[in-house]
Amino acid sequence: MKIRWLPALLILIVVAVTVRLGFWQRDRAHQKEALEARITQFENAPAVAVSAAPVALKDIEFHRVRATGQFMPEQVVYLDNRPYNDQAGFYVVMPLKLRDGGYVLVNRGWLPRNADVRTAIEHYDTPKGEVEIEGIARADASKAFELGEGGSAPHQKIRQNLDVQAYAAETGLPLQPFVIQQLSDDGDKLVRDWPAPTTGVERNYGYMFQWWGMAAAALGFGLYAARRAAKKDQRVLDAPPGQNPEHEQKQKQERESTRGI
Repeated sequence: MKIRWLPALLILIVVAVTVRLGFWQRDRAHQKEALEARITQFENAPAVAVSAAPVALKDIEFHRVRATGQFMPEQVVYLDNRPYNDQAGFYVVMPLKLRDGGYVLVNRGWLPRNADVRTAIEHYDTPKGEVEIEGIARADASKAFELGEGGSAPHQKIRQNLDVQAYAAETGLPLQPFVIQQLSDDGDKLVRDWPAPTTGVERNYGYMFQWWGMAAAALGFGLYAARRAAKKDQRVLDAPPGQNPEHEQKQKQERESTRGI
């Protein structure tokens, strides 16, 4: 059987690329599994005290933390479109002035939206004086889908999302680069049934099997096409003289090329 090199090369390239992409997705899944294991370890470790000393996000994210200070209700931000048990509501995000003078944002919990007036804020309590809270250090106070940035414009109490650095520049507060997702209860009537952090490892395994499935399909198609081509060539060779114009044409071309030499 004469091998058709160009189609074979294209099939091999497709198989090699899709197999490599499958391994890449597998490696990403393993990285995320390692991250999930670290998140569980950090959340169950003793709480890290938060002070005014700056801490890099990469060194504190997902750790259990403890902070002592006073809430600043005049600087509160309500993050809109945060449902809980199919009920619309807000996340209440508020700066905490730390005992030693630093500041950190705290996602205090979930508050249901007023059913009649969308912008009306239901009553909740804010402790007066110094409080001690515990929670998990997160990169942000959760992010919701947003078209453009109109819903997160500065100087608005109700926003779609809140960027820590942008809020620090807006308020002039030297904030830590993370948000404390509060776990401790201080009787403020806010809900703290936080969704478990997810890394999407299942999607990576799904993509891995998809890429490897494409590799298997490309290889199967190549073998099928090669088998059909081999059968066609064999039929050409086995046909009697005078009944095989393709074979006679090939022989004629070979004789002409030989005379040319």
